[in-house]
Amino acid sequence: MSIQRNDVLYTAVATAENGRDGRVATDDGRLDVVVNPPEEMGGSGSGTNPEQLFAAGYSACFQGALGVVARQEKADLSGSTVTAKVGIGKNTDGFGLIVEISATLPNLAPATARALLEKAHQVCPYSKATRGNISVTLA
Repeated sequence: MSIQRNDVLYTAVATAENGRDGRVATDDGRLDVVVNPPEEMGGSGSGTNPEQLFAAGYSACFQGALGVVARQEKADLSGSTVTAKVGIGKNTDGFGLIVEISATLPNLAPATARALLEKAHQVCPYSKATRGNISVTLA
């Protein structure tokens, strides 16, 4: 279910110059980075790239969602990490993305950890936005 404009609590604003081989900055100046295609895609690899930025945002958001469901379940997430791997490659209509989310949850039994990952995947805004559009697996 989508939100309505009057439900928005925060809006991030970023502007790109020269696409994948230029610069991206937020309107508040907190993020200002050079972006370049990775060497694997024929670029210099000297800056970051959109896939790295997406992976950073998705992993942070997913860990936040994991925290929400862990609190509901009274599960201990101390020492936990979430990693997002974002791949880009050719598909039938150009290029597409694929994502793998993994987590280290040292204080939880494997079955409990898996259940929390599944629940977090249902509530994470990034997971909701990608559902049906990008292959996302939980590892």
